[in-house]
Amino acid sequence: MPSTLMAGKRAQDWANLVLAVCLFVSPWVIGFASEAAPTWNAWIVGIVLGALAVATLSAFAEWEEWANMVIGLWLIVSPWLLGFMANVNAMWTHVILGLLVAALAAWAVWDYRHHSHA
Repeated sequence: MPSTLMAGKRAQDWANLVLAVCLFVSPWVIGFASEAAPTWNAWIVGIVLGALAVATLSAFAEWEEWANMVIGLWLIVSPWLLGFMANVNAMWTHVILGLLVAALAAWAVWDYRHHSHA
């Protein structure tokens, strides 16, 4: 794998790790820790996203990027599916971080499929 491609993947994976930490601490920082659904969603998804980022940092696998895409899409729709869309802080936190995670995953998959990785 060319070093620039590897560097791009590493940057994407580090960004996902930062987003995972942001998501995990968001209930306290953004102020929705008193509501169970968005708080537990942020904690669980943050841990899963962080674990995938660490795994991808050690050895890239395309399926991990597809899993990140699913996680990003889940974050986007979770306020409506879990019923916390009325909490604007929690809803926008999940939607914005979901868009960022999904965009990073799409970028990583596109990058992987459009560059030599033999």
